[in-house]
Amino acid sequence: MTRLVAAGTAAIARLIAGALLSVAILGTAAAQADIRAALTQWAADFNAGKSDRVCALFARDLIAQYRGQPERNFDSLCDLLKRSLNDRTKKFSYALDIKEIIVAGDFAVVRLTWTLTVQGKDASAETIDEPGMDLFRRQSDGSWKIFRYIAYDVSR
Repeated sequence: MTRLVAAGTAAIARLIAGALLSVAILGTAAAQADIRAALTQWAADFNAGKSDRVCALFARDLIAQYRGQPERNFDSLCDLLKRSLNDRTKKFSYALDIKEIIVAGDFAVVRLTWTLTVQGKDASAETIDEPGMDLFRRQSDGSWKIFRYIAYDVSR
């Protein structure tokens, strides 16, 4: 009888562990999809010139580091992005290439490359690849926002 109880307990433990693993995998997949959607939406908003939406991807406690630039917080990065979108002498657009999304609970790391194209009024264009890593944190409302990022440029 003791063996039977032990075997039954072990079987139940395996079932519970399997169910918890399935829930964790589904949660990770959902978080990855939410993060991918947030990044894709940001690119669409930026490319459409929606300056009222350009800061929505970032947490208020953001620390952003871009090689060769001063460290920026939420306000200074938002100001830079809005000024870029309001610059009538140039047109800025981003393309997104997500390399991987790693989720661990309420945190995620995204390895990606943004490709920035800057077109001047004279039809000149410059393309810059910006590889980097974005650190996301799940917010109290369930959304994912970047709270840290580091990036650098690779001119073509």
